[in-house]
Amino acid sequence: MSDRRAAIVEDSVPRTLLSLAVPLVAQNVVRVAQQVVDTFWLGRLGETAVAAVGLTIPLLGLLFALLVTPFVGTQILVSQRVGAENDDGARRLVVHGVGLAIALGALVGGGVAAVSRPLVALVGAGPDVAPAAALYLGVVALGLPLAGASDALEAGFVGRGDSRASLYINVATVAVNVLLDPLFIFGGGPIPGMGIRGAALATVAGYAAGLALALALAVGPRMGLSWRHLTPARSDLRALLSVGAPITGRQVVSQSVRVLLVGIVALAGGAAGLAAYTVGARVASVAVLPSRGLAQAAQSMVGQNVGADRPDRAVRTTRVGVGIAAAALALLGVVQWLVPGPVARLFVPDISGDGLALTVQYLRVLAYGYPAIGAVDLMLAGFNGAGRTRTSFVADLLKYWAVRLPVAALALPAAASVSILGVTVVPGLDLGTPAVFWAVTGSNVAAAVGVAAYYVRAVRGGLFADGVDPSEADGDDAATPTD
Repeated sequence: MSDRRAAIVEDSVPRTLLSLAVPLVAQNVVRVAQQVVDTFWLGRLGETAVAAVGLTIPLLGLLFALLVTPFVGTQILVSQRVGAENDDGARRLVVHGVGLAIALGALVGGGVAAVSRPLVALVGAGPDVAPAAALYLGVVALGLPLAGASDALEAGFVGRGDSRASLYINVATVAVNVLLDPLFIFGGGPIPGMGIRGAALATVAGYAAGLALALALAVGPRMGLSWRHLTPARSDLRALLSVGAPITGRQVVSQSVRVLLVGIVALAGGAAGLAAYTVGARVASVAVLPSRGLAQAAQSMVGQNVGADRPDRAVRTTRVGVGIAAAALALLGVVQWLVPGPVARLFVPDISGDGLALTVQYLRVLAYGYPAIGAVDLMLAGFNGAGRTRTSFVADLLKYWAVRLPVAALALPAAASVSILGVTVVPGLDLGTPAVFWAVTGSNVAAAVGVAAYYVRAVRGGLFADGVDPSEADGDDAATPTD
């Protein structure tokens, strides 16, 4: 680890940041490819199967948001301890992260599996889709402990600066899922076709494969976990919760508003509006992959430099990351603005009429906010790397609930105004679906302005000089350097 640590705290910031980010961007592309392949095979079962799995996406998004606590907490705290040359403390933190992920996954997954039918009904599943959706959700939910443990180990590698190991784990997860999908769905040899249950089992098998590889890499020379790192420390668990819980809150905030926006679009724009919003969301999810990978890499670099007492490099890492991310997304935005029609047809080949017109409009409106998304991702990565994850939570809370949702609600007809105790709190002005489009981009730009102003103030106030591992502040022996 000494060579990797030396590069992060001493070598060229742009070169080191990009070398860490490339594998993380690649793993995000792999995950997107998995979703495409899953849809391809499920489409062979029919429209109902695709609709059933699609219906579970927001629910699964909320479930995985609850597993973000051990993932983000592990990455940030491991990076800080590695930067401080406390390798044994970093390894113990990884073990605690895995334990917390398994416990949360079992609790949440078991509960969801038990009530999967009412949950899918809650999000509007009709009688033709509900049984299949509940089956898929229930099986995947039972695999959450495996997914959470794998993610926590992956976060440990990323925190140490080993982003390639994270890529390998994701490739193994996706490869097994993709290979087993047709076999489990349609059957072959001694394995019977299991339909949508088979698709869910293939997903869980992928989680298991990723965890197996992650464990093999973790006990090997890449991380060096051993039995002596299993010593429990309450301060480590407190630190994980303190750093990771705000990011879980951030995920819940964003996912819940996205669910509400779908309902607003459905009321204001009908099928054409929903098609445009769905295509725009898918295109944006691909476009932001570079900034999300850069942000994860920057988070680890900032954490290690904070741990190494190099606040100057933490500032430079964030500044360079903001420049690269904003420029990359601006370039993608220009392409998207110039050829929105072909981009839309890339995702939905037969889109036409009002659906195409609204999609073209949404893609162009989205493009204006892409540089802001990149800038916010990297500035918040700076806060996160310093252990100030509550800033990310507050930023998204304001972005989604104070800006995006109220502005989007203006698309509703007057009869659909939001009222509380008979008092109209969000009036519907019947502005139509475009109001939702501008709400998304406007909230992204507003977030960039607000976060930038707060970031400048925080840096002047010693943001990276004051970053500290919460367990070290407690004076716990588990945080004392032993390497």
